[in-house]
Amino acid sequence: MTILPLLLLVAGSAAVAGAARRTPVPAPLLLVAAGLAVSYLPGVPEYTLDPEVVLPLVLPPLLYTAAGDSSYLDLRAQLRPVALLSVGYVLFATLAVGWAAYLIVPGLPLTAALVLGAVVAPPDAVAATAVARRVGLPSRITTILQGESLVNDATAITAYKVALAAAVGEGATWAGGVREFLLAAVGGVVVGLLLMMPIHWLRTRMREALLQNTLSLLIPFAAYGVAEWVHASGVLAVVVVALCLGHRNWQVDFATRLQEEAVWRMVAFLLESAVFALIGLQLPVVLKGLGEYEGTEAASYAVAVFLVVVVSRFVWVYPAAFLPRLLSARIREREEATWKGPFVIGWAGMRGVVSLAIAFSVPRAVHGGGAFPHRNLILFLTFTTVIGTLVVQGLSLPPLIRLLRLPGRDAQAETLAEANAQAQASRAAERRLDELLGDERNALPPPLADRLRAVLERRRNAVWERLGSVNPVTGETVDDTYRRLSREMIGAEREVFVTLRDHRYIDDEMLRTLLRRLDLEEAAAYREAA
Repeated sequence: MTILPLLLLVAGSAAVAGAARRTPVPAPLLLVAAGLAVSYLPGVPEYTLDPEVVLPLVLPPLLYTAAGDSSYLDLRAQLRPVALLSVGYVLFATLAVGWAAYLIVPGLPLTAALVLGAVVAPPDAVAATAVARRVGLPSRITTILQGESLVNDATAITAYKVALAAAVGEGATWAGGVREFLLAAVGGVVVGLLLMMPIHWLRTRMREALLQNTLSLLIPFAAYGVAEWVHASGVLAVVVVALCLGHRNWQVDFATRLQEEAVWRMVAFLLESAVFALIGLQLPVVLKGLGEYEGTEAASYAVAVFLVVVVSRFVWVYPAAFLPRLLSARIREREEATWKGPFVIGWAGMRGVVSLAIAFSVPRAVHGGGAFPHRNLILFLTFTTVIGTLVVQGLSLPPLIRLLRLPGRDAQAETLAEANAQAQASRAAERRLDELLGDERNALPPPLADRLRAVLERRRNAVWERLGSVNPVTGETVDDTYRRLSREMIGAEREVFVTLRDHRYIDDEMLRTLLRRLDLEEAAAYREAA
């Protein structure tokens, strides 16, 4: 692919994703729809999804950002449901979909059907996170879906390798498959932990933010590459590194954290947008090799596989949710018994780019020179399953959540918890300030000492003010008004600085210094809505 089609892909997908933010439709769905529509426009080049690019170069940073945004403590608290979904469900779906495809498609060998089952088994990390964030799912369900989607790729890739070895005649056995899965899983975790220690040591000692962010951009690729080099799971290595580093991110220099957040948000936005657009753009590539099947025949197989994928998830989710409650009084005391949460988890099984990338990696030939059985059909069924889950489940999930009246996040309770945490932190800061000012080496004029206390007071009151009364004219809280006025004042200062530069009272270097100071003040005054 030349540079121009790549630029058009990135720019076009970013534009669609930006427009999606102004609509109630999740961005992945609009991007897939745009890709489908554009794929048949005259003159559009053929975008083939290359697994040699997606798996080692696109998947690691996407997993790294998703895991970095997750909570290690929350995932640990939900370890049982996450493990049952990310490992148990993926293996169950591999067998269920594979067996169903073997029965549905005439002449499809069982080993090739299991390859298809492994390919479509894992829900997508990016799709699950994007939809969960957009519809405002309860925090426990969001944590479970995020945790599942972070780990299930490792299970699916290992299951795919085992099924593929059997399909191409390499003599794979169930015992060998279990052994390979355990080695990949344990090896991936070990590699992640071993890499995390020196990386964290470097991050806490490097003071140059640019070097820190350069290291940050290399981490997911290094973790994935090292793990795959030792035949371990690169997916698990990346997730473990990201979770551990994210949990200890507070120990890193503040400038690094600010830059790192901005850099990774941009990287994730561009990659997620391009990935979902690429899914839609695969339609001509998938249909090109489907000539041996009639349209109605292939469509009937696609509908059948899609239904099996959807139903098998519910078949697994409900027993996985309720059987542990029957066996453990502790679980019954800790977790509420409700059918609504498992229903949402069962329906939120959107597939994504990893399934397509694995499908495209299916070889064209087996040992002995023959063609891989029904490879083009496997590609087609994977594509239709990904599109079907994204469109049908992705579009219906928000109204389903509203229909079930699931309790969303309690914004007032979260703000109250934030206010209490800030109050405790401010009291500790005041005690530390009094200790420091008691030392003559830290003597400050009273106005400057009062300014430090005023900063603490402002920070403490800002959260409480969000809970206060609302201006009847503007609908703003006191805190919103304060932030808006601060921004207006900073804007006035910025205009004066630019005018002074234009009249040559100050040079551009000084202007950049002054504007950066204002930018930092504006960033402190305004929290980005998210």
